[in-house]
This record gives sequence, structure tokens and C-alpha cells, in this order.
Amino acid sequence: MILQKRYSGIFIALLLVLFVCFLVNISLGSVSIPLGDVVASIFGGDVEKSSWNFIIQDYRIPKALTAIMAGGGLAVSGLLMQTLFRNPLAGPFVLGLSSGASLGVAILILGAGAFGGFMGSVLLSNWSLIIASAFGSFLVLLAVLAVTFRIKDTMAILIIGLMFGSVTGAVVAVLSYFSAAQQLQQFVFWSFGSLGNQSREGILILALCFFIGILLSLASAKALNALLLGENYAKSMGLKIKRNTFIIILATSILAGSITAFAGPIAFVGLAVPHLTRQFIKTSNHLILIPAVLICGAILMLLCDTIAQLPFTEYTLPINAITSLVGAPVVIWLLVKKRKLLF
Repeated sequence: MILQKRYSGIFIALLLVLFVCFLVNISLGSVSIPLGDVVASIFGGDVEKSSWNFIIQDYRIPKALTAIMAGGGLAVSGLLMQTLFRNPLAGPFVLGLSSGASLGVAILILGAGAFGGFMGSVLLSNWSLIIASAFGSFLVLLAVLAVTFRIKDTMAILIIGLMFGSVTGAVVAVLSYFSAAQQLQQFVFWSFGSLGNQSREGILILALCFFIGILLSLASAKALNALLLGENYAKSMGLKIKRNTFIIILATSILAGSITAFAGPIAFVGLAVPHLTRQFIKTSNHLILIPAVLICGAILMLLCDTIAQLPFTEYTLPINAITSLVGAPVVIWLLVKKRKLLF
């Protein structure tokens, strides 16, 4: 991919900011670790305390990598949805994927309560929650893709995706109403989102899904550029609407579905970051926008996670709450400043 020269400086600056945020995120927390020791641990050098090396390698680096993939993936999937539907308020979960994941987890938690004891603890393990979340998202994805083949109008797909989200959300509400307090509390904690406690195997699976989703997004860049000018123009350029819509929705589903499965539903990143990125990347070329949005999403998620850790204290705030507190004012500010977000 060849970037225009005038954007090369911006990309270098963004990558430097990303690296600094990565180091700061690893350094700060309940235990503050000097940046020199963080760099030494990352590159295999000597660290002053062996416990610091354990914290960095086994907890903070996996969490920071998860934050980069979650922020970047959600931001890119939000950009894809906003361009496909030509709607500035479209986000990565507009197709109902988050609600499908919530439904899968809600069914698992409620079902596990019926078994109790050892069987209940097995069903409520981390991998079981990830599988249930991924399965729920996958079922909604299949339903949306089936609709994609039958309906040509992208706005109709948007509305149907919202309806899928409403139906699954209603089922989750019914299950929550009949669940016990302990089960409901566990489901609420999952809905807060979490970037920590990821195994190396889990990070590898998430990384695989992340790279597949990003590659599909980049492959759709020319189609996205054409769709910005409307479907009729895209058709006149020889673009196959159904096939490209399918690929764009598939890329979004892989990114948003896998991130929700491993980190829970994280709000506002996919909605706010594309608009924020356009403030200094003045282009509609998605070959430039996609990597820029990816980096900005990763930076924002690292910053939110650093804030959520409440450095120098033993407390950690829900990541979903921090992203909402940061993302919502950004969207409001852009609305007030620009009067419109896009299109």
C-alpha cells in the first residue's frame, strides 16, 4: 500500500504516539514500573525486580496488545459501517452482533446456574464465555448475511440489523428478569468489558481474526471509495454491490464479533474514532483512512485502559464506562463544531 507523501508525516507521528501510549500503559497501574525497566523487559534486558518482569510479560503486555487490537478493530469496523450505510451514526454493532453475543452469554450464565457445583463452574469458565459470545454473534451474522443475499437496499439491511439487535436484546432482558442475583451480577460484569486476563492462546486467536478482518477491509477500500458517491455511481463503475456488501459486512462481523467475544461489548470507539480521525486526515480515500483509523483506535483504547487502571491505586474501572465517557463527548463536540459529522 502506497501512502501519499503528504500523509507520511502524520502516520509517523501517530505511530510514535501509539508506541509511547503502549509503554505508558504497561508502566502505569497498581504497581508503577519505570519506563526504562518496561523497555528492558520488552527487549529481553535486565529488570530491577523479577516480579516486575512477571507483571509486564504475563499481564500488562497481553492486556496492551488486546487493547490495540480491540481499539483498532472496532474503529475500522465502525468506519466500514458508516461508509456502507452512508450514516454517520452507524457503528460496528449496528448489525446486532453485540446483542447476539450478549444473548449467547446470557443463555450460558442462566443455564449454568441450573447445574450448579462443578458443572456450573466449568460452564462459566473464560473459554466457555468466549465460545458462547462468539456463537451468539455468529448466529446473528448468518441471519444478516442471509438477508444480504436477498435484499439489494443497504438501508433495509441496516434496519433489519437493528431489528435483530432489538429482538436479541429483548430476549436478554427476559432472561435477566428471571435470573438470580448472582447470575445477573456476573452477566453485568461481562457487559462492562475487560481487556485483561487473556491467555496467550486467546490473544493468538484474536490476532488471527483481527488480521483477517483488516485484510478484508483493505481489500474493500476501492469499493468503499465508490460507495461514498452512492450505489448508482458504484454500479456505473462496474462495482458488484452484493458481493462487496457481503465482504464489508463479513469483515465487520469478524472484527466486532471476535473482539466482543474476547473483551466484551465495548461502546463508542467504533462510532467516535472515524469522525475524530477525519479531523486531521482530510481525505475520503479508504486506503489511507483505514490504517489511520486503526492506529487512532488503538491509541484511544490504550489511553482509556490507562485511565481505567486508576494508576497508583488498586482499583480498576470498567473499560466500557471509560470509552463511553470519552467517546460520547467527542461525538457531541463534533456535532456542535461541524453541525454534521459526515456526508
